[in-house]
Amino acid sequence: MPAQRRILVVATNVDQYQKVGYRTGLWLSELTHFWDVAEEAGHTLQLASPSGGMIPIDPESLMLSELARSAGMRSSVFKRYEDRIFMDLLNDTVNVASVDPGEFDAIYLTGGHGVMFDFPGCEPLARLIAAMYEQGRVVAAVCHGPAGLLDVRLGNGELLVQGKRVTGFSWNEEIMAKRDFAVPFGLEQELGKRGAQYSKAMLPFAPYVVEDGRLITGQNPGSAYGVAKAVLRTLRLSEPAAEPA
Repeated sequence: MPAQRRILVVATNVDQYQKVGYRTGLWLSELTHFWDVAEEAGHTLQLASPSGGMIPIDPESLMLSELARSAGMRSSVFKRYEDRIFMDLLNDTVNVASVDPGEFDAIYLTGGHGVMFDFPGCEPLARLIAAMYEQGRVVAAVCHGPAGLLDVRLGNGELLVQGKRVTGFSWNEEIMAKRDFAVPFGLEQELGKRGAQYSKAMLPFAPYVVEDGRLITGQNPGSAYGVAKAVLRTLRLSEPAAEPA
């Protein structure tokens, strides 16, 4: 049996854009789809956030999930949304500053536009990611979640994403989502400025996952399943070989 692993899942505390009145927060499917895959595999997950406490949900993520469910598409969002025990986990999350990196085997950064406002510039989050990566842990992010990788600097002074193959929410997707005027920066462009080898799917919003060793990124909400599967596969590969009987 594969070893049980502990995975830290980080989400935003921000519930609105700074320049416009739109509400934002966690894109719920990016949490639930990853959680479903990891939990089914027998792993333990812990929620955290930059400030600790409440994680807001982007209302549009619920609306689009309902449309998907009505069209008969696969979605676990409302099963989780109706689960009071699961949803209560979002009410009181731990602050990333209090997390011991040695207690987790992987870290997963969820998206939603809220992370663009509290992931970059969060020094405790950047230090945690750097520590986990340098300790041989898996670092993963989806959609806007790679915004949390922008300021991560390793012990040798280099940025984590420098020279790495990555993806994340594209500028074309921001335009199609009608958020290009509301976001504080373009994630695609900022990753490129830091020396990352950014790539994206040929079609906007198509699932797309990029793996560069223990760094795993997904482009958009539809990529959360793929990121989860890639994380679990990487964790299995890192398990020590069983000794012969």
